[in-house]
Amino acid sequence: MSKTNLSVILADDHPLMLTGLQQELEQAGYKVVATATNGTSALEAIHTHNPDIAFLDIEMPFLNGFEVVNRLKDQQLDTRFIMMSYHRQKGFVVQAKTVGVQGYLLKEDSFEEIALCIAEVMKGNYYYSKSFEGDFETMANEELRKISLLTPSERTIIRLISQNKTSLEICETLNISKRTVEKHRTNIIAKLELEPVANTLSVWINSHTEIINSL
Repeated sequence: MSKTNLSVILADDHPLMLTGLQQELEQAGYKVVATATNGTSALEAIHTHNPDIAFLDIEMPFLNGFEVVNRLKDQQLDTRFIMMSYHRQKGFVVQAKTVGVQGYLLKEDSFEEIALCIAEVMKGNYYYSKSFEGDFETMANEELRKISLLTPSERTIIRLISQNKTSLEICETLNISKRTVEKHRTNIIAKLELEPVANTLSVWINSHTEIINSL
């Protein structure tokens, strides 16, 4: 498919960023069918137009970019998603891969790289900003591999710990024994390949807050 036939939706709550990217895309021959300044509008626009590409800012009013993608997961759309953000942390890229985002760019990336990203995701490939280190994707994939080993119960335990629940509160919430909670903790630490020292799981959770909601 030539780029002149590619339909694009842009969602960003910064008008200057939105307008600038729209102008660059249209000048390059892409068809921008809709724009949105919040997650709810983006969700509606994607439902309506089923575009080839949707550029989503991560942080938007009402729904963030990840929430938009999550809500569209089961809609059987042909849309490929590209996140554009200022966030360079590995956790954001891991979350993007977790929810099914094909591209991740930084807002300071050149238009040439944006066009390259579009071309790659339209081929069915993943694309990450060249601003990241060369082994960035490998690191993200390894993190995803570890997380994929967690059972639903273990993921629930992690979410509850992230909400500052004590072991007793987790027992009461899930109606399980303290021994079962501790067994889950031990298994989680082993699967995530963490050092078996005090607070090791809490430290991991605090450094991976971006992906907890996707578990």
